[in-house]
Amino acid sequence: MATLVAFHAHPDDEVLMTGGTLARAAAEGHRVVVVVATDGVVGAVADARPSRLDELRASAAVLGVARVDHLGYADSGNGKVVPPDPLDRTRFVRADPEQAAERLARVLHEERADILLSYDAHGGYGHRDHIRVHEVGRRAAVVAGVEQVLEVTIPRELLVRLLRIVDLVRIPLRHDAVAANAYTSRAVITHRVDVRAYARQKQRALAAHRSQVHGGGRLAPVMRTLVRLPAPVFGLLLGREWFVDATRTSLSRPVIGMFHPTN
Repeated sequence: MATLVAFHAHPDDEVLMTGGTLARAAAEGHRVVVVVATDGVVGAVADARPSRLDELRASAAVLGVARVDHLGYADSGNGKVVPPDPLDRTRFVRADPEQAAERLARVLHEERADILLSYDAHGGYGHRDHIRVHEVGRRAAVVAGVEQVLEVTIPRELLVRLLRIVDLVRIPLRHDAVAANAYTSRAVITHRVDVRAYARQKQRALAAHRSQVHGGGRLAPVMRTLVRLPAPVFGLLLGREWFVDATRTSLSRPVIGMFHPTN
């Protein structure tokens, strides 16, 4: 059995990007760990409601995750200007990348991680915290000596088709930020995981992020729609997850066999 550590930017990313992979790995007997860089809080002070980290822990329990860690940084926000740092923590995008990598590397060492899941070079759709996850994840893997780094992504061509569906059914999603260079071309993607059998778990884990599903964020309409779908339909839409091999070591394939080469 192996240990898989998934490094994400914000609570809820672990579901949207890798929820099925985490659930499947746990179900197959592997140790699964989730590390988030930020607490998902953009404001200076979190309010009295259950925190997004609490929601992350609930989501992780649904997925079978054995450990959840937070590197201690604050969400850097989406706007053109990064908000001031809260009094007690630093925005992730302002963090010293080497210090952040050392914090992640400590977890990797403690867990004797076999595989690190991180983000592609575009940070998916280009969020500043996601790009920093890519940078910090690669550095931490070197520091900790993790031989296999798989960077989660989505085939760019598939994303374009999904956005057309969003427009057709008139889900009010602003997707002007999704440019031609978002995510990764299918030709570059090296591995995929079939997670259709774990669609119900992934959907339940997404529903655990109540503040995002029922909030006013730009993804909230899509998330509300997703958690209300019949599980087979949810699985049809989100039943595969994709990765780019960032290490390209002499190993022929990842130590966890569910990562199937795309070529």
